[in-house]
Amino acid sequence: MRELMITPYAPSFIESMRAVGYSLESALADIVDNSISAQATLVRIEFRPFDEPYVAILDNGKGMNSDELTQAMRHGGKGPIEMRSPQDLGRFGLGLKTASLSQCRKLWVVSLKEKKKLSALCWDLDLVSKKKDWVLWVSDNEEEIKSLPHVEDIVRQGHGTVVIWQELDRLAAGELSLSSALGTKMDRAREHLAQVFHRYLAGETGLLKLSIEINNKPLEPIDPFLASHKSTQKLYEDIFSVEDQEIRVQPYILPHITKLSPEELRLAGGEEGFRRNQGFYVYRNRRLIIRGTWFRLARSEELTKLARVIVDIPNALDHLWTLDIKKSAAYPPEIVRRNLGRTVDRIAERSRRTYTYRGRITRRDGIIHTWNRIEERQGISYCINRKHPAVIALAESMDDDQRKLFTSVLETIETTFPADALYADIASDRARVVEEPDKEALKELAYQILDAVRPDDRSSILNSLNLIEPFSSYPEISAKIMEEIRNAQ
Repeated sequence: MRELMITPYAPSFIESMRAVGYSLESALADIVDNSISAQATLVRIEFRPFDEPYVAILDNGKGMNSDELTQAMRHGGKGPIEMRSPQDLGRFGLGLKTASLSQCRKLWVVSLKEKKKLSALCWDLDLVSKKKDWVLWVSDNEEEIKSLPHVEDIVRQGHGTVVIWQELDRLAAGELSLSSALGTKMDRAREHLAQVFHRYLAGETGLLKLSIEINNKPLEPIDPFLASHKSTQKLYEDIFSVEDQEIRVQPYILPHITKLSPEELRLAGGEEGFRRNQGFYVYRNRRLIIRGTWFRLARSEELTKLARVIVDIPNALDHLWTLDIKKSAAYPPEIVRRNLGRTVDRIAERSRRTYTYRGRITRRDGIIHTWNRIEERQGISYCINRKHPAVIALAESMDDDQRKLFTSVLETIETTFPADALYADIASDRARVVEEPDKEALKELAYQILDAVRPDDRSSILNSLNLIEPFSSYPEISAKIMEEIRNAQ
């Protein structure tokens, strides 16, 4: 037999690769990956929709010399089976070219290393089409290179790289104008990058802290786990090894929706996204690649939607996770799924409990509740707490006939508890409207309870008023009421 070498036809191949499916935000994320691998601490994204429109991504990384830039501009310059450093966010050696050319027809990359000579190469799809080969523009004219957008910025730094997208045909496709399209898509990209790189933006231990700006406006990290919220539950971490590589699994239970401010709710995915965003969040070298999936290890339920789990994987296991070119999809191998299954079992009940108790882990929390939750063999029921001081006070103020009627009223309320409507409202994620209580009304209720109980019990009831519903829900108001009553005695 003899060998036959077939080289891909450049114009068709590159045009086909443009259709891989990059969005603007995923394309930008791929470029930021390269900046992180180059040890950048600042990435600036600049876009101009007028005159000669462009998008530029520039960093203060270590930069590339001429040979390194040539290798970077080669399709498949470093393949997926080659060893990479633990900090390298690359995978196929295609990201820079494929991501960029999915958005534009002309890609310039200009780089400067150690304050030496500028290196500049350009993929121009019209030139490739004309020459019918893998041909790039090379510029050795420094003044010409410096005339490109933001090249002077990396010259002033003494190092760094600027990626320039020109002839933005894909960004304007199907839109009324490039200006409106670019503005809208960049808003979406802002949130995407703020979440994908939130651990770098936050300066997590072990990472070089990164700043990302879009038209000089810095991005704030969007943490999908709300780890800094006082009501977020951080469960114990699970660590296991695959092929001598460490995988770390960190579960979180988010606060109930009623405990979140509008801004916190937005960061968690909004009312619509709460259920959709539950599940595993896979990070490759602490860069988010997959969000909100159970990998078919569990169903997405209303009562588990507070559960979110960090899965940290190293790039050394890429071959097991079938990572795609865009680094936006991957699927775990069987050995990993088995270990993740343990996590699902562990956190599911915790999420259900948090959801049911609106943030309380158990009913043994020292609060005298108005309603008791009763677990029975046949299911769960709710009944009014007969030992609540207000219930006791009212019952003791009645004669026997009135007390019988009162008991019947309580039982009627319990048997007509609107469980179906309540579940439907909770499932809709619509926050319950709770009006600020009237202080005088609460104070009057406190006096009524104290007047109705035995004199010997008044002091203990007053001292524990802040542990009795509804007073426990308004600690500041309750503290003032307790002080005023004591002063009045």
